[in-house]
Amino acid sequence: MARAAVKMPDDFLERIAKLNRHFDDIVPRVLEKGAEPVIQKAKSNLAARIGQGTKEPSQSTGELIASIETTKAVQDTKGDWNLRVGIPTTKDSKGVSNALKAAVLEYGKSGQPPKPWLKPTKSATRKACAEAMENALDKEIEKL
Repeated sequence: MARAAVKMPDDFLERIAKLNRHFDDIVPRVLEKGAEPVIQKAKSNLAARIGQGTKEPSQSTGELIASIETTKAVQDTKGDWNLRVGIPTTKDSKGVSNALKAAVLEYGKSGQPPKPWLKPTKSATRKACAEAMENALDKEIEKL
C-alpha cells in the first residue's frame, strides 16, 4: 500500500491549535452572525405576507414580526452546535400565541389558504447565511 505524508505550514497549524482552545467561545458568535441575514429576510417575508389577499384591511400591530428571534447557541449530545431562528411561544398583547399566528400564516387553516413565509426564507438565505458565518469565522481566526 502506498503512503503519503503532507506537511502543513507551521503558521496554519498554530492558528488551528489556537482555534481548538477557543472553539467553544468562537462558535456561538459565528452562528449569531450567520443568523442575522436569516432574521432580516424572515421579517421582510413575514411583513409581505401579513394581510395579503384578505377581504378586510390588516389589523396587524407588528408584534408578530417583532417576536422573531434566535435561541442561544447550544451544543447537542452529538457535539453539533445549533441555533434556531423563529417565533417563540410568547403571547401578544391580546393573549394569542405568536407561534400559533405564524403557523396559521405558514400552513393555513380551514377557509384560509397558506401564505408561506418561513420556508422561502430558509431557501433564500442559505447561501447568505453560510457566507456570513465564513466571514465571521475568518475574522475570529484573525484575532487569534
